[in-house]
Amino acid sequence: MAPPNDPINSILNVMKTHKEDNFFELSNGKLSVKKVPFLFEVPSNVSFSSFSSICQTSSAPLPLFHRAHSTSSKGGFLGFTKDDPSHHLMNSLGKFTDRDFLSIFRFKTWWSTQWVGNSGSDLQMETQWVLLDVPEIKSYVIIIPITEGKFRSALHPGTNGHVVICAESGSSQVKASSFGAIAYVHVSDNPYTLMKEAYTSLRVYLNTFKLLEEKSVPSLVDKFGWCTWDAFYLTVEPAGVWHGVKEFSQGGVSPRFLIIDDGWQSINFDHQEPHEDAKNLVLGGTQMTARLHRLDEGEKFRKYKGGALLGPNPPLFDPNKPKMLISKAIEIEHAEKARDKAIQSGVTDLSLFETKIEKLKKELDEMFGGDQENSLQPMCKDGEELEFYSEDSGMKAFTRDLRTHFKGLDDIYVWHALCGAWGGVRPGTTHLNSKIIACKLSQGLDGTMDDLAVIKIVEGGIGLVHPDQAGDFYDSMHSYLSEVGITGVKVDVIHTPEYVSEEYGGRVELAKKYYDGLSKSLAKNFNGSGLISSMQQCNDFFLLGTKQISLGRVGDDFWFQDPNGDPNGVYWLQGVHMIHCAYNSMWMGQIIQPDWDMFQSDHVCAKFHAGSRAICGGPVYVSDSLGGHDFDLLTKLVYPDGTIPKCQYFALPTRDCIFKNPLFDGKTLLKIWNFNKYGGVIGAFNCQGAGWDPKGKRIKGYSNCYKPMQGSVHVNDIEWDQLIEASEMGKAEEYVVYLNQAEKLILTKATSDTIPMSLEPSTFEIFSFVPIKQLSPIAKFAPIGLTNMFNSGGAIQGVQYEEVNGDGANYVSAKVEVKGGGSLLAYTNVLPNKCYLNGTEVEFEWSSQDGKLIINLPWIEEDNGISNVNFYF
Repeated sequence: MAPPNDPINSILNVMKTHKEDNFFELSNGKLSVKKVPFLFEVPSNVSFSSFSSICQTSSAPLPLFHRAHSTSSKGGFLGFTKDDPSHHLMNSLGKFTDRDFLSIFRFKTWWSTQWVGNSGSDLQMETQWVLLDVPEIKSYVIIIPITEGKFRSALHPGTNGHVVICAESGSSQVKASSFGAIAYVHVSDNPYTLMKEAYTSLRVYLNTFKLLEEKSVPSLVDKFGWCTWDAFYLTVEPAGVWHGVKEFSQGGVSPRFLIIDDGWQSINFDHQEPHEDAKNLVLGGTQMTARLHRLDEGEKFRKYKGGALLGPNPPLFDPNKPKMLISKAIEIEHAEKARDKAIQSGVTDLSLFETKIEKLKKELDEMFGGDQENSLQPMCKDGEELEFYSEDSGMKAFTRDLRTHFKGLDDIYVWHALCGAWGGVRPGTTHLNSKIIACKLSQGLDGTMDDLAVIKIVEGGIGLVHPDQAGDFYDSMHSYLSEVGITGVKVDVIHTPEYVSEEYGGRVELAKKYYDGLSKSLAKNFNGSGLISSMQQCNDFFLLGTKQISLGRVGDDFWFQDPNGDPNGVYWLQGVHMIHCAYNSMWMGQIIQPDWDMFQSDHVCAKFHAGSRAICGGPVYVSDSLGGHDFDLLTKLVYPDGTIPKCQYFALPTRDCIFKNPLFDGKTLLKIWNFNKYGGVIGAFNCQGAGWDPKGKRIKGYSNCYKPMQGSVHVNDIEWDQLIEASEMGKAEEYVVYLNQAEKLILTKATSDTIPMSLEPSTFEIFSFVPIKQLSPIAKFAPIGLTNMFNSGGAIQGVQYEEVNGDGANYVSAKVEVKGGGSLLAYTNVLPNKCYLNGTEVEFEWSSQDGKLIINLPWIEEDNGISNVNFYF
């Protein structure tokens, strides 16, 4: 007799129970959903198969298998057959016109963003999925290109409204002519539920990735951190990092995690001595043809002596030096661009250009000062090191000293590229079998944006560690890092395997080996979760590389100014960043915790960024330069202990934004929704002013759209049913709405009209919707949160209501547990009898005009900032 929970019998029962007629039907050249055609002129070589017919078994956990098959009638697979095998196959899936869509496409090798239109011909190259509006049945249909065998796929625009699928292996030696499941389609009446169901089905069918719900996330998602990138670029070194952390600590906002970004490694160029570090690198583009020549820290960090920064006489350090180096390096970059432009215009005498460039490079070298001993060695007396200094050196000594001095610093991450460095690993310099492979871009990338990183990688090729050694490669590097006090890695430049897969079985097979090695090392060396994935926004990574990885970037880099020189880019690029993050989270958030990236707190649009980070649901971190901080702004995001009032979910665009263009349609505000423990939240942002230019294949400004915008919000904009813990809040009879920027209270109901608003360019409003509790026949109450925090409601940790007796009278008590110091705001329609703060009666303010109930809270360090407030009615 089989055991009660025998998986085979369970699977068979699932199959029998949920075998239903599929909502999709392919016949007579039409693909229909619930009898409504949405793709026409479907070629005869295209096939449709139901989910249940394709996915009859899976090694996925049984609850997920059950869940996928409970919705199996709502999904299925598309395939196609060609006469001749090829490594690169294109085929129409049919056409649609006059039907609104939302899509995500790769605008660079590494990064994806949102695009809308109403025809298959409006799609962009390398589309990762397309969501179609089907108002005839009040539903939505998604088409997701996936992997099959050794091939991956993407959607491309066709002529006359056709949607074209491109299936490619990435190797001319790997060919196929027939696919049974190269794309997945799914239908639902809720776009957010649709994403959950579709990616659950794909997880069960492919079994090559895991959903976010199956994985643990790194603890830094609840904390504030600092990344060294914009502060130093490649000039990062121990003394600078130390002074950076110190500045935050002295400013009252202590980082709980630190990311030492690109610049810490042992890299050099092919023309250099094999084991000598490259010197005096500054800007990001200068090292993109360099390769790792050893797997530990570079000389700048290796030379650090333990205790050098702990004593009373630390080495001298000029906080202005990084900015000076960066400024000089930018001069060189501009001079080189001017020379290149002259070459393109036919100038033959380049002597003046070359003379200027050489002069600037010499000035840069002089600014570096030859060596950097002063920042690395302890101060000495009479030529001897002070005796209290440790004999330890290098990264281990440095991380120990950081944690000794900065007690709250939990995590220290370092950066590396998927292949080690931008140019991989230099052959012959490590124990690994590395070979320089020429890079070849896939045909689909021809329709994407020109990118310096791609140009440089193609120029130098990649020193690829043989895929059979991928596990050894990562473990060798990560086990050392773990031993010297590093708790995680930021892995960048992830989509390089597709460039170098010709002789390694294609992009899918190569990616699998690298991702498998990375996943095993993550599990072994970094507690299973200590990794931030970046430059990874393509289906190869999400479908093949996320069995272990649970955190990743959902936007392009934070650009503090337009790299192409548009002076208005300092403004409009910030809205573009938010659109990337919000719409990418719709699919990426099913698989990883969305990370909205760092920003600079003293940037002209810093407040704009801060508002979005406050409710994004992920970590909050900045890349401030030394001396470049706005601590007043940061304290609206971060508690004194370095934790943050984080939302319970990940932020997503509201339903009325899905098929709109909040970047340059001249009328749409970006609205994102999320949950706190005791309310919902909507952030509204005026992101208008820039976006993708299909003809120019770049993101550009649309200055005519950079203007004030009107819009509205409603309690029903929050998708309360998407989180079990929030579903009851969505049923409340009445809500109080707090406008964080306007400092205004509004009462509303599900049946009320929308709340109008007007936002200037690059500004925002955060609306907290809190259900109102009827405490007694006359008293109503709602806890709103700390008004001095952007995410006011995130401060509310607990709420209890109870009847109590005291002073010979009966009261109803509203007990609110709050984290943080500042102004606690609640709503009540009647004056409370009394208020207690941590057991002591205190005064409070109440306005009969709008119901504002206010009490000031201290930050109590010994209680981790937690206060208990009791209101009696």
